[in-house]
Amino acid sequence: MDLTPFLQSIVNGLALSGIYILVALGLALVLSIMGIVQISHGEIYMLGAYIVYGLTKVLGLDFFPSLLISMFSVGLVGVLLERLCFRPFRGSPDRAFTISLALILILQNVVLSMAGGDPHTYTSPISGVLRFFGVAISWKRVFILIVGFGLLLLLFVLVKRTKVGQAMLAASQEKDGASLLGIDIDSLSALAMFVGCALAALAGILMGSLFSIYPTMGSFALMKAMAVIILGGLGSLGGAVIGGLLLGLIDGILPVFTTTHIAGMVGFGAIILVLIFRPQGIAGHE
Repeated sequence: MDLTPFLQSIVNGLALSGIYILVALGLALVLSIMGIVQISHGEIYMLGAYIVYGLTKVLGLDFFPSLLISMFSVGLVGVLLERLCFRPFRGSPDRAFTISLALILILQNVVLSMAGGDPHTYTSPISGVLRFFGVAISWKRVFILIVGFGLLLLLFVLVKRTKVGQAMLAASQEKDGASLLGIDIDSLSALAMFVGCALAALAGILMGSLFSIYPTMGSFALMKAMAVIILGGLGSLGGAVIGGLLLGLIDGILPVFTTTHIAGMVGFGAIILVLIFRPQGIAGHE
């Protein structure tokens, strides 16, 4: 039995997991700190890819400087959105949800008016194929694995080992108590939006280096991110990692034996089972 397709599908699944986790971590971070479901997070993902497209194709910049500029710019957009759109409605999740719906339409139409509705592509300087044990893997996917899981490790170190990270944990568990201890919730919310949006932008950039980009690409990212955080546990960063790994491996492995549609059905079937038997998610709390 030739195991090469199976081994290659595992690596592809891990690469998808890295992208899912980057988007889901940003969404979970905003949810845990701000208490809102930022459903325009998919458009933030899309915006990151389009900024790199504009910088590389229109202005002629190299890919890696464009990547950093895009992450920082989208992070600043997140801070602006937090200050103007979400902070006034922090205690009103329904109004924040409405604002998010409006942002989806605004961001999509801004991109449509500037870049049109046709799919676009940009190239990454990373090329070639890595071969080991008969398995051929593109260096682009290896790069996604290294960057995605490297940033994931860095984020967990920052959360667990720094004062800012500990303040975030305290605010996510009890905002009023954290505020009484002198923790600035407004600053933490802005930081959460900056980091969350920058991670989403990076995920969009990495996905855009593999496939074409289009103005509505954020809907797929949001669907996967929501599935990941529901599966792992709402607001749980560790749960987002577990959920992202599971869904990414399902989406990477099952199409080898069935189809992508059946893989999607299995992934969401797993979510239904988790919600039935463990409503708080795999790593969530009551």
